[in-house]
Amino acid sequence: MGPWGIPRLRGESMILTVTMNPSIDISYPLKTLYLDTVNRVDKVSKTAGGKGLNVTRVLAEIGDPVSATGLIGGSTGQFILDHLDQEIGKEFFEIQGETRNCIAILHEGQQTEILEKGPSVSEEEGQAFLDHYEALLPDVAVVAISGSLPAGLPLDYYSQLVERAKKAGKPVVLDCSGASLEKALVAPIKPTVIKPNNEELSQLLGYEVTTDLDQLKEVLQSELFKGIDWVIVSLGADGAFAKHGDVFYKVDIPKIEVVNPVGSGDSTVAGIASALYHQEDDQALLTKANVLGMLNAQEATTGHINIHRYDGLYQQINVKEV
Repeated sequence: MGPWGIPRLRGESMILTVTMNPSIDISYPLKTLYLDTVNRVDKVSKTAGGKGLNVTRVLAEIGDPVSATGLIGGSTGQFILDHLDQEIGKEFFEIQGETRNCIAILHEGQQTEILEKGPSVSEEEGQAFLDHYEALLPDVAVVAISGSLPAGLPLDYYSQLVERAKKAGKPVVLDCSGASLEKALVAPIKPTVIKPNNEELSQLLGYEVTTDLDQLKEVLQSELFKGIDWVIVSLGADGAFAKHGDVFYKVDIPKIEVVNPVGSGDSTVAGIASALYHQEDDQALLTKANVLGMLNAQEATTGHINIHRYDGLYQQINVKEV
C-alpha cells in the first residue's frame, strides 16, 4: 500500500491538511423516523467527510493552495478522492482497512447519528504514513491537523506529526480533543495553535470554565499551555477569547441567523491556517478565523462558505486587546 491520489506539483508552497480518520458523510432526511420497520429516503446526500476535509474545502473556496493527506482505504476511500475538488491536491496514504461511513438521519427537527468506528491501522501503516507525511513537508508552509485518530494508532500520534512539522520549521494548527490533545500539550514540542472550546477546556482542567474573561485569562496562563504560541477559545455566540504570546484578545461578533453550525469550528481552523500562510497580523488572523466560522454557520452544507458575504461580515468583527 502507499501514496494514493493526485499530488500537487513539487516546489509549490501550500497548506497541508491532515485527516487521519475521514469518512463518507451520508445524510438521510426523513419527515418521521419509524423504528423497527422500513424507512424510505427520497433524497440522499453523500460527501467526503471528516473535520480535516471540511478545513480543506473552505481553504479551496477562499483560493488558498491546499493539499489533503491522511489515511484512506477501499472503495469508500476512492469515493473521497473522487469527490474532492480538482484544485485540491490529494496526497493520501492507502491502508488495508476500509474508510468508514458516518450516517446522519434528519427527522422531526432532530439529528440521529450512526458513526462507524473506522479501520484499525497497523503499526507498520502508522509508521509508513509518518514517512509519507515527512516527505510532504518541504513543500508545505502550514500544517492543519483535525479530528480523531483511528484505532491502532497511539494516543501521542498527533504529537509525532507536530514534532516532525515543527522540526521542519512549519507552524501547526492542531484541532483535536480528549487524550490526543492532552498528549500534545505535555509533549516536548508543542503545536503552534490550538482551538479548544469551553467544554474542552473544562475537560482538560478538570473544572468548569465559564466565559468570564478574568477566568479565561487565568486559565490560559496555566502551565498546561506553556510553549503554545496561540490558544484560541471559541465562545459560540459570544465570539472568542485568545492568547498570543503574552497578549490577550476578545473577539466580538455580530448576531447572525444560524442555518447549520456543524463544521463552523473547522472553517475557523481554515481561517487560522490561511492567516498563518499569508503571515497576517493578530487582528487579521482572529477576524478571518471568526468570519469563516460564521459564514459556514449560515450555510446548509457543512464545510462550505459563501465568499460573497465575506467582506460585509469582516467589517462587523471587533477584535480588542484586553
